[in-house]
Amino acid sequence: MAEAKKDVVDEMEQPDDEFTSEQTLDDLEADFDEIEALRNERDEFRDRFMRALADAENSRKRGERDRREAEQYGGSKLSRDILPVYDNMKRALDAVTDEQREASKALIEGIELTMRELLNVFQKHGIERVAPQIGDRFDPQLHQAMFEAPVPNTKAGDIIQVMTEGFMLHDRLLRPAQVGVSSTPAWSAS
Repeated sequence: MAEAKKDVVDEMEQPDDEFTSEQTLDDLEADFDEIEALRNERDEFRDRFMRALADAENSRKRGERDRREAEQYGGSKLSRDILPVYDNMKRALDAVTDEQREASKALIEGIELTMRELLNVFQKHGIERVAPQIGDRFDPQLHQAMFEAPVPNTKAGDIIQVMTEGFMLHDRLLRPAQVGVSSTPAWSAS
């Protein structure tokens, strides 16, 4: 056993006659190519990792945005469905005469209280009325023109009648206000 160790040590100390500088260059080139391949693979994995990290961050942000939107606008369908209830209550209150108000005072007060409560619930959930006035300018972002008519002493594009109020849910239009618009040309308005 000791003799085998001595032979190995002697072999290491003596130069190999077959070993040439050409083999050393070939080995170095192979090692260099292998190192370069490993670097390329490392860079590819780093790139994949960075893309996966960016995708995960984008997914997190998208999920957060979707959650916020669902929280703010998730009830928009229900809100739209409740608007006719508001319209009908408003029409009922507008149609009440003074005589009817005296005769059915408690009933009318109950409807008015219900209307106020409905408006409080709207406000609590970010629903705001779009209530244009006669003479305001028509805004296609908030109003829907139901008809045009020439009306003296108005300018084209002025609101001449409000049929129904519109509503916004936070910054989104739930329903445009339905209005009539003046079509009087500018030269005949005075």
